[in-house]
Amino acid sequence: MSSLPEPITVLIAALMRLPGIGRRTAERIALHLVQAEADQSRRLAEAVLHAREKIHCCTTCGALTEKSPCALCDDPRRDAALLCVVERAVDVLSIEKSGTFHGLFHVLGGRISPLDGVQPDDLRIAQLEARLAAGGIQEVILALGTDVEGDATSHYLAQRLARPGLKITRIAHGLPAGTGLEYADEVTLSHALAGRREMD
Repeated sequence: MSSLPEPITVLIAALMRLPGIGRRTAERIALHLVQAEADQSRRLAEAVLHAREKIHCCTTCGALTEKSPCALCDDPRRDAALLCVVERAVDVLSIEKSGTFHGLFHVLGGRISPLDGVQPDDLRIAQLEARLAAGGIQEVILALGTDVEGDATSHYLAQRLARPGLKITRIAHGLPAGTGLEYADEVTLSHALAGRREMD
């Protein structure tokens, strides 16, 4: 039985639903919030509500934005012939941080996972096909996870999207930079060997 007052246990339970927040972290955050200046807690709550009200998904690519189309879709400097398909909006941010991709994006909104009840029709695949039908896209880059669901989704998309004149590629995966072979598991090593390329 918890010795914490009920409003704090409710707050802890709500915080634990956030990704990457376990019980101990949720407890620390909750206790900090209830002991902080009332104005600080109020500003945090208002910032969360404001972001939730203002941010939505781009109608073109599915990335998070205040306006549609988003700044990425609306940028004439981006290469409209390259389309990078990702699972979630946060994946767009990760790729953008790398500073190496200058094409457009398409967020699927998940991945095929029959065990979780996610079928192809639950994803933004029809919107992806509509973008391809509009023309101009020469290469689709599948930047999905390397787990079973990510692999299955990538293979499904490669087959469904195949058409003359369209190149479909998948991002390389394998060993992370700065690690030795002794730290890699067999599957990672297998992918790294399969994805090898000629030295320039």
